[in-house]
Amino acid sequence: MAKTRLTIHTSTLFDSRKKQFVSDISIDVDPSTGLITRTYQRRQSLPHHGVSDSKTIDLRGLTVIPGLVDAHTHIFLHGYSETPSLNQMRDESLVERVVRATNHARAALMAGFTTYRDLGTEGLRDADVQFRDTINRGIIPGPRMFVTTECIASSGGYEIRHENRLPGVGNTVVRISDQADGVYGVRAAVRRRIGAGADIIKFYADYEKRRLRFPAPAWPGAKEVAFPPSSEVFLGGENPVFPLFTQEEMDAMVAEARMSRAPIVAHAESPEAVIMAAKAGVTSIEHGGIPDEAALEAMRENKTIFVPTLAVYDEELRRQTSYSESGERAYQEIATHTKAAYDKGVKLACGGDVGAFPHGENIREFEFMLDAGIPLLDVLQAATLHGWEACGGDLCGRKFGSIEEGYAADIVALNGDLAQDVSAIKHVNFVMKDGRVYKDSRQESIP
Repeated sequence: MAKTRLTIHTSTLFDSRKKQFVSDISIDVDPSTGLITRTYQRRQSLPHHGVSDSKTIDLRGLTVIPGLVDAHTHIFLHGYSETPSLNQMRDESLVERVVRATNHARAALMAGFTTYRDLGTEGLRDADVQFRDTINRGIIPGPRMFVTTECIASSGGYEIRHENRLPGVGNTVVRISDQADGVYGVRAAVRRRIGAGADIIKFYADYEKRRLRFPAPAWPGAKEVAFPPSSEVFLGGENPVFPLFTQEEMDAMVAEARMSRAPIVAHAESPEAVIMAAKAGVTSIEHGGIPDEAALEAMRENKTIFVPTLAVYDEELRRQTSYSESGERAYQEIATHTKAAYDKGVKLACGGDVGAFPHGENIREFEFMLDAGIPLLDVLQAATLHGWEACGGDLCGRKFGSIEEGYAADIVALNGDLAQDVSAIKHVNFVMKDGRVYKDSRQESIP
């Protein structure tokens, strides 16, 4: 029986491995496996029109890129400008959050994001595992997902802070991390996450664990603490970040994750935590916004992928009116730090912490990386091939992020010439994931 084959013709295609645009490439896809079986440069010209049929898709005249990979997402969160994260985690029901996530998944896919590295359920325990599986089973459309279930933090390190905590009266709040301490304790936590179905392990290398020392007003009419330290970003302030684990604990988590063939990532903002996590051998550092040369050197030396999440810094710093001047200044320092990482040769992946801002607007991170001075071709590679590497590379069990033989047929086409007009990245004409077309401007999007 003849093998099913679909052929896609392109005129301009981004080669994420060679980091260049190439011309007149055709792609053969096997829809039964969802894999690319061949790519080749056409030697003969095609007719201008009438090429598309049931076995041929003509994407000439568009810019074709591999499906985009968002390397830092939260499928169960929606924009903080709508609802603060505290209220989402504490007050929104499981049903509401899952229904919202279903909409988020579709919006992301329609925007050209065929893969999500989802880094924490933020109060929904292991629900991301089942959500991932509904996509994999074809029940709902969405990006392929690599999930972490709960993140690991030390005792009291990452939790919902509340002042009314009388013992024995049942005043509890939702759990937002798997808390563990000591070398054996953190190894056990990694094992729990793997057993729960996590693809990726995430731990908090640092966090604002002393928030209740100077608690912010939590309800209308609440009194502020008088004369708190400065809230100036990066100067310590009233809620500075501190490491949550020792070097030995971080080393143990990385070693345990490697035994299970799982990538492991660290939330780390302070230079101290970035250096410790990089030395431990994590796959990637998330955020890492406090400028420091030694932190950049540690990531470079240890071949750590850096996911700077500029979009969430923009959301939290520049968009908060109370921080207007200091927030703008802090954001610019972070952007400059990201460009310094690129200049030093640190590998970047593109992930904006979407969920803090709306799903479907994931491309903000791409734009902020460009604004920081990183060249277009490098940002494209960060958003495709480096995204696959951030998900674990060969540990993923499937190759994606590049249009080449043996890789998933994740193919996105953009209206316009991306090489000449970067705004074309927001004009998604066509989306294929695993050899199935989910969006085509000539038809309605497939439900």
